Amino acid sequence: MTPTTVHPDAPVAATGLRAPLAALADAAAWLTPHSLLALVHRIAVAAIFWLSARTKVDGWAISDSAYLLFREEYKLPLLPPELAAQMATVAEHVFPILLVLGLFTRLSAVALLGMTLVIQLFVYPDAWPTHLSWAGLMLYLAGRGAGRVSLDHALGFR
Repeated sequence: MTPTTVHPDAPVAATGLRAPLAALADAAAWLTPHSLLALVHRIAVAAIFWLSARTKVDGWAISDSAYLLFREEYKLPLLPPELAAQMATVAEHVFPILLVLGLFTRLSAVALLGMTLVIQLFVYPDAWPTHLSWAGLMLYLAGRGAGRVSLDHALGFR
């Protein structure tokens, strides 16, 4: 490569209207580092599933209404409603806690993504815009990890 040759991936100097837009894009990128985005995504996903989990319990026990919901409304294939209610309730409590802590973040995001897929396919198929939004948050976490503000980072996990 000669000194006058420009690498094809090198940024092109912005001119005219592109210059201030490029400066705004650079500022936005600087203000939203991965660690901040990951923290916000982790808290957002955790809140969604934690709040759902809390509706399924009465004290420390799974409520009768949760079992009824899985028997009468959700009707998941292949799983008895009692087992599905127990699995969902435990998952909706454990994985959000792990996400907030940033511990086993990728695993937690993938587990909740799987749960979202089941909800989308078998429970609320018309809620795809909401589920797609959740999936976007979880795919980011599964692909990029928890960021620096996490136990994953402190423990040296990717």
